[in-house]
Amino acid sequence: MLDALEVVTTVVVGVMVGVEFSVAFIMNRIFDALPEDSGQLGRAHGGRMLGALMPFWYIGSVVLTALWAAAAWNEPGTDWVVTGGALLILSVIMSILLLVPINNRGKTWTPENRPADWKQQMKRWERWHYLRVAVIIAAFAALVTALV
Repeated sequence: MLDALEVVTTVVVGVMVGVEFSVAFIMNRIFDALPEDSGQLGRAHGGRMLGALMPFWYIGSVVLTALWAAAAWNEPGTDWVVTGGALLILSVIMSILLLVPINNRGKTWTPENRPADWKQQMKRWERWHYLRVAVIIAAFAALVTALV
């Protein structure tokens, strides 16, 4: 049963890393290259769509990691699981304090109601997102290390 929990947790966190990496390094570049208001509309739609899914994914990843750490408490590698869990908790805190407030504004914007500094706000979101991606990559690496 522990083996299944380890695999499920690693896959869930790994796919989350892939999605967030794609947003940071692929989707945002695509949005920036779209003509006229299309990029801003795409970001707003992405903010609504991923904003509804990611809280469950992030919290679910923390819960799965906590279950893994508890189930394997005296096993070798548990320190890596705890480290990965701590990094995932950090990513949740970063999300709530730094990224969600910007996303909540951005997902409601249209070309008619967006603020004059909307691009600067999106750039700020991107900078924080890059840091969050680094944190969840480190968490994923810690979980993979726990497996070996």
